[in-house]
Amino acid sequence: MARSVRLRAWQKAALELFLTSDRPDFLAVATPGAGKTTFALTAARHHLATDPAARVVVVVPTQHLKAQWAGAALGFDLHLEPEWAASNGRLPGDMHGIVTTYQQVAVNATTLNQLARDSFVIFDEVHHAGDDRAWGDGVRTAFLHSGRRLALSGTPFRSDTQSIPFVNYQDDEAVPDYEYGYGHALADGGVVRPVHFPRISGHMEWVAPDGTFNSASFEDELDHVRAGQRLRTALSLEGQWLPEVLGQAHRQLKEVRASHPNAGGLVIAMDQDHARGIAALLRDRFGVRPTLALSDDPMASARIAHFASGDEPWIVAVRMVSEGVDIPRLRVGVFATNTTTELFFRQAIGRLVRYTRGLGRQKAYMFIPDDHRLRLKAAEIASQRRHSLKRREQSEEQRLAEALAQMQNAPGDEQQSMFTPISAVALGDATEVAMAGFDEDEVDLEPVDDDSLTIELAPPPPLAGGNGTGTVTRAQHKSDLRAANAARVRDLVQLTGMTHAAVNGELNRKAGVTRITEATVRQLEMRLRHAETWLAQLTRSGRAG
Repeated sequence: MARSVRLRAWQKAALELFLTSDRPDFLAVATPGAGKTTFALTAARHHLATDPAARVVVVVPTQHLKAQWAGAALGFDLHLEPEWAASNGRLPGDMHGIVTTYQQVAVNATTLNQLARDSFVIFDEVHHAGDDRAWGDGVRTAFLHSGRRLALSGTPFRSDTQSIPFVNYQDDEAVPDYEYGYGHALADGGVVRPVHFPRISGHMEWVAPDGTFNSASFEDELDHVRAGQRLRTALSLEGQWLPEVLGQAHRQLKEVRASHPNAGGLVIAMDQDHARGIAALLRDRFGVRPTLALSDDPMASARIAHFASGDEPWIVAVRMVSEGVDIPRLRVGVFATNTTTELFFRQAIGRLVRYTRGLGRQKAYMFIPDDHRLRLKAAEIASQRRHSLKRREQSEEQRLAEALAQMQNAPGDEQQSMFTPISAVALGDATEVAMAGFDEDEVDLEPVDDDSLTIELAPPPPLAGGNGTGTVTRAQHKSDLRAANAARVRDLVQLTGMTHAAVNGELNRKAGVTRITEATVRQLEMRLRHAETWLAQLTRSGRAG
């Protein structure tokens, strides 16, 4: 049972500010890899110490992050249910709360309004609540009556067209209560890695949707539409630019693995077909079989988890690994997508920055096309500038150009079928985007442990069936018990000739269970024992007969 936790200096400062705030809402913006999860769960434990009856509700952007948060909570002896559904009924008495997604909140806002009343809510990557108006409306409805709301984000964000509930805005930009940027984290040492940006030039030829032939290198100045077409040509599977970049990145990864044997690489692809093609290139040209993480694969989360704990060299994904996913061993990346927004770029870089103690100096590398948009974004990060995402005013001509580019880049659009990459050739080895104004040799990469940053945690509130210990989450343990119960029910149905409903009803009655989804671990264990006793009796009577 966790009784104390060692925090980083920023985490302790943010926690003290959070605990002394008398407002129900708090926004913490901290660079990816800084430890927002630890900060939030520490805050949750403090809140439960003062309000033991409160539930904890964590809202995340993706399905995969639900299990990740439940696993992290276990380290704080908090038991969260990542498979919650509105149809489950009451939350079992041996769980502190749930982990759900913004999409689920939108669909089940009214039900959550009851469960989350007076609760402690954590919004992970809260800017996603503005992705869809229904998501924002759902958040407002579901958590209006919560006790405290802690919002987290890995990067500053703006309101765009939909402001996010429970967030304070000034001139369209979210105003954090505490902010900890990448430059500050680098200067602190032992928090994030310095990321380097090898950029690869190239010469591309393509036929535009209007039938015109185009030829340009990354050095040529093009309008917004043709710049997007040039980038898509470079990233095409048919050209030679992408295989050359993958080869340079693979050589870099092998060099990193000489001192970090299980270091991994990430390729971010444009779409699922593109990801499959990249996986084939890595396999056929470089003899490695990468992990492929695609959103339509029901095993995607399991594949990501397996990769995170293993030593395979490469994982290829579209968006599933772009935000929040914790794979500390990632050291090399390839930005092979035509999504060039500031937010997405910074989220992608965030997958490589998580510092690993004991490795000493540990540079990370994100290989990027030498597209001027990406070059500027990389330079801004390398220069440790906090780049505001405040919306800029655009001319009508710019808005039309961007709308046309989005139409031409849209998968499945008729215009897309008329776009034809002809050739893409890489020009030489990568050129480094310098870490301007930053000498990484001056960074204290292994800071001395500071006992003043260790804080005591009050015991978590008692649960029905005890708080328990172990490395498997209570949710997973209960899932295993439900599977075992289901198997015994099938055996009993076969031996007794009774219906499934009748057998389940009898076992529920003996174990004091109203609904299987509301059962505690003790009740599920008791139900399983009754089932096994019943089976043993039937087996003995069968032999006697």
